Amino acid sequence: MKKTLLMIVVVAALMSVASGKAFAQYEKGDKLLNVGIGLGSYYGGGVAVGAAFEYGVTDFISVGAQADFYTWGYNWGSGYKYRYTFLPIAARGSYHFGKHFLQVEKLDLYAGASLGYYISSYKADTPFGGSYSDSYGSKVLFGVFGGGRYYFKPNMAAFAEVGYNVTPLKVGITFKF
Repeated sequence: MKKTLLMIVVVAALMSVASGKAFAQYEKGDKLLNVGIGLGSYYGGGVAVGAAFEYGVTDFISVGAQADFYTWGYNWGSGYKYRYTFLPIAARGSYHFGKHFLQVEKLDLYAGASLGYYISSYKADTPFGGSYSDSYGSKVLFGVFGGGRYYFKPNMAAFAEVGYNVTPLKVGITFKF
């Protein structure tokens, strides 16, 4: 987890220096990369770490992909332990409201949907030396979300998304390039 957070910080620093585009409001042609953590989960426990990329196809609509990873487990101390691992991957699309309702320069409000697949696995070790692995509830992922980005630099924003997606709340940093 520490390595993942360090990697996010390093990527944030590099992208903030490398990007030269200076528009705060969303528009056609924007390339947006969200990197963040999900708090809570609808499907298991743990803290999700993930990224989403979107490309602006019109002044109001962006399309892209998202991927997250989270794992959780228990070790009961008597030799029995188990671990669940989830890798949700999905296509996503968003509608950006900024040019219709709110024209706040540093704010991008959006809502969208995602469609993909949960790749899930389960592994258990027993005190008797046995081990069990299985696909654990791999299923179709359908999500809806609403979110906002606040640009504190022309090419970098803090974002938050709520809804029924991979997690009920996701927060992080967006890079625009």
